[in-house]
Formats: sequence, C-alpha cells, structure tokens
Amino acid sequence: MDINLTIHLNEKLYLRNPEDSELGKKILHHSIMLIEQIGFESFTFRKLAQEIGTTEAGIYRYFINKHRLLLYLVDWYWSWQEYRLIIETRNVKEPENCIRKAIKLLASRVEDDLTTGHINEKSLHNIVMYEGAKSWLTKQVESDNKDNLFQPYKDLCARIAGFISGINPKYPFPFSLSSTLIEMANSQYFYMQHLPSLTDFGKTKNEADLIRFLEQLVFSALR
Repeated sequence: MDINLTIHLNEKLYLRNPEDSELGKKILHHSIMLIEQIGFESFTFRKLAQEIGTTEAGIYRYFINKHRLLLYLVDWYWSWQEYRLIIETRNVKEPENCIRKAIKLLASRVEDDLTTGHINEKSLHNIVMYEGAKSWLTKQVESDNKDNLFQPYKDLCARIAGFISGINPKYPFPFSLSSTLIEMANSQYFYMQHLPSLTDFGKTKNEADLIRFLEQLVFSALR
C-alpha cells in the first residue's frame, strides 16, 4: 500500500498552504531544485515562475517573499528528520541506543523519500547544508522566533535532549549538547565533502568515521 507522507507546518510560514494544490507542490519541488542549482542569493520568484511556467503573482499568493519560502523548506526538512527519528526509535527502550540512531540519521547520506513525491529530500539536505543558516541569521530572527517559525528544529533538538537526559539525568546541558550535535553533524558532513582540511574525514569521506566521532563526543560528555 502506498503511503503519502504529509508534513504540517506553521500557518504563518505561508499565505496559502502549498500542500493543498498542484501549483503549490510544484512551487516546493522546483524551488528546491532551483535553489540547489543556482544558490539562494541568485534565486528569485521570477526565475521560479519561468521554471514552473506560471506567473510571479501566482507564487506570491503562496509566500510573501523568498526568505519565508526558505524558512518553509528548512522547517519541512527538520520536521521530516524528526519523523524519521520517531520511526527509528519507536520500539527502542534504551536512550543510549536512541542517541546512536539519532547520530546515524543526522550524519548519514540523505536519499530521496519516495513517500513525498514533490519533495526531493536529497536536494533539500544540500540546501539545508548550504543555505539553512540564512533562514535564521536575519534581523527579524526574534520576531520570527516569537511566531514559532523555528519550531521543527526546536522539536528535534528537544527530542534528542530527552534521550540525553535519559542517559544521564544529572547532565546540566542536554539542549546545548543536542543542538551542538545537530549542527556539528551538519557542518562536519559539509566539511567532509567540500572543505576536507577542516575535518579528519575529508580524505576517506567515510560516514562511519564521522558517526564514531560524534558518538565519542556525546558519550564522553555524558560520563
């Protein structure tokens, strides 16, 4: 039986839910492919409209600007990652094993999820690595935070922090360690692929070595 996964996000991210129409899904699909190809700085709604075969006005009916579209895509990615983590750990009782599964998920190559036909997760992962920080490194970060526009990232962080506290309830920094783990997995994977002198995994590009490093980092902190 086919399963079509739908991610529900904060309504303040969009003017019209892109998941509710074929045009909206095309906007998501083609924006991912175009941003991956030319970068967020060069990306415009005009170029996206030409790619889809629609008008700029049609895209503006869904998103107020391209930054809000980027926020939507980044939130979608982190919600999808938390969904995967929930599935991976639903029958796992030991929090240590949950952490190991979280690390493996965060530090491993992302492949396209066939249950989300209009979203290419492999390409979206590249966008999160290259462009993700631009979604919150802005002057309006505090107002966006008040509108809970970063909630999917916070939810994933909180879930992993819960695993950390499950291993060592007395550890005083579960959220700091959780967010550091997420960011380090992302940055070290990026370095491994593109800036090899900044990591010990650049020559081999071995994900298993990266996973082992992250495990050592977390479990050493929790001793």
